[in-house]
Amino acid sequence: MRTADEWFRDYGQSHRNSTNKRIHWICVPLIVWSVTALIWSIPSPFDWLNWAVAMAILAEAWYLALSIPLAIGLGLFLLLCLGLCALIESSVAIPLWQIGLAVFVLSWIGQFIGHHIEGRKPSFFKDLQFLLIGPAWLLGFVYRKLGWSY
Repeated sequence: MRTADEWFRDYGQSHRNSTNKRIHWICVPLIVWSVTALIWSIPSPFDWLNWAVAMAILAEAWYLALSIPLAIGLGLFLLLCLGLCALIESSVAIPLWQIGLAVFVLSWIGQFIGHHIEGRKPSFFKDLQFLLIGPAWLLGFVYRKLGWSY
């Protein structure tokens, strides 16, 4: 497996424009949450272990292979996403899947606008694993700003 820095370098090739980067800071976390919400909405035979929890566990396994420090931060973010899904599902009249779908569509529109401005295709067209790298790439910026290694 490539190192986090190798992934980030490749991902960064299509994320150099400052407007595209700002859009990513908004849209990538929203896409992660919306995918979590959509998967959460798939009926599961278990109350506590729904499909979104299973997805988060699989994503976390991939992140652990990439970097333990990044996996910790991304695991906390995924827990936040799961918690937000539970909160919305229990307290909002609109079905979670409808909110998740709206956020998903709007966020991807934002992403494609950013890449249009950038003049480059999204990285996941090259390799689907870049869909997992986007959130890690953002967290890598946070870690570097705080002086933390990953």
